[in-house]
Amino acid sequence: MSGTGRFEAHEKPGGHDGRDGFGEAGRREEHEGFEAAAGRDEREHTGDGAGSGSGDVPHGPGGPGEPDPARPPRIPMPRASVEDSGRPLPDLADLGDLLPVPLDLSHDVLKSLLGAWALAACSTAETAAVEVHLGDCGSCADEARRLREAVGLLHQPESLDLDPALRTRVLETCLDRRPPRIPLPEWAAPYDAETARLDALLQDFGDAEWHAPVRLRWFEADGATSRRTTVAGVIAHLLSVDGLIAAAIGLEDPLAGVPAPARGRTGPAGRTEAFWQASHFPPTRSVRAPWREQSHGLVRTVAFTGSHAGGLAVSYGDFELPLHDAMLDRAFECWVHAEDIAEAVDYPYEPPAPRHLNRMIDLAARMLPVALAERRRAGLSTPGPTAHLVPAGTPGRTLRLEIEGAAGGEWLIPLDSPAAVGSADREVAHVALDGVEFCKLAAGHLSPEEAAAGQDGDRQAIKDVLYAAAGLSRM
Repeated sequence: MSGTGRFEAHEKPGGHDGRDGFGEAGRREEHEGFEAAAGRDEREHTGDGAGSGSGDVPHGPGGPGEPDPARPPRIPMPRASVEDSGRPLPDLADLGDLLPVPLDLSHDVLKSLLGAWALAACSTAETAAVEVHLGDCGSCADEARRLREAVGLLHQPESLDLDPALRTRVLETCLDRRPPRIPLPEWAAPYDAETARLDALLQDFGDAEWHAPVRLRWFEADGATSRRTTVAGVIAHLLSVDGLIAAAIGLEDPLAGVPAPARGRTGPAGRTEAFWQASHFPPTRSVRAPWREQSHGLVRTVAFTGSHAGGLAVSYGDFELPLHDAMLDRAFECWVHAEDIAEAVDYPYEPPAPRHLNRMIDLAARMLPVALAERRRAGLSTPGPTAHLVPAGTPGRTLRLEIEGAAGGEWLIPLDSPAAVGSADREVAHVALDGVEFCKLAAGHLSPEEAAAGQDGDRQAIKDVLYAAAGLSRM
């Protein structure tokens, strides 16, 4: 098929082909271009000419395989960069001002952006527009200043850890509005609060914290004693000693699975050593779950039994305490050992609430007369100028113990006999101590010589009372 047969020009009367700007010369030029294109197309597909049989490769004047120099390449070559051309690079000063041009926004729009601007959430252009506006609008400038101050309050450089006392405060607020169906006795509240605080401290501990070394400290025979363990070992100790109360009120004793020879060991120290020795490996984080379950069980059980069960005797081996005092004793030890743990992992820990701390101080003050009598029997106390034994219920020599602070108060401590009655008329000495310092003295964490006590009166009586308070401590 020839080129003229494929492409045909149609002329219209008047010498125009219907397209503006094309006359006879335009039609001839177009017709010749069409004819040349048709000839190339036909040769490529029919194989006519010297390149017959190889229609896929264009033929040039030199024969098959030679490109036609008059024909442009199908794929354009890459353009040379400015660096390769040899021409100088443009000067940065010629690029103009690169800073963003402030947007032209209305007052209402700019006011709506103040919150995002205070949080540094605006784009560069929006920030520039807002800051230009703040220089002209006093009301928006005041609002921006208040928003920036509010943002500062939202980003306090404080720890994100929850306050360990948060649970207690929330529960107290809820119970003030709606009392519980089964109320918790007041003497059990300190134990509930201190176990909850310790559990909150342990919540995010990793393996390194659980195996951090802890030194348990107490006084024995007027001398400081200590025992080295780990954080997990301390929780195992609390689990073992709390088991004394659990067994007394009918719950499962955590030492029930300990071999019989070791199970017969009594007292807090003996039970703890038996529990440690029965473990094939040192205690790990797994001890937290049974301790927490046991503490919850103790709180639930005393809540169901009510206040009338507070007089139930709990045996500590060589002495007994009524249930209400035993729960206070366990709350006190839970706080003391929680501070040991917090010190081991370098974490702050606050004292108990003042009303709970006051109950713990009261328990220690009520135990001091018995501790003084034991010191006399052991020969650790120097006899006073009068007989030590007085008839039961009669006044004897008395020391006034004054505890300062929010948990403070005054207690009259009989010096001659546990059965004697403290009397202000028979006062021979006066001691003043901070509440937390007195508790640390009773826990064996502070020696009697280091106690910053205000003292007045019989020095020997004061020394006996301070050493008797330190002697209340145990592992």
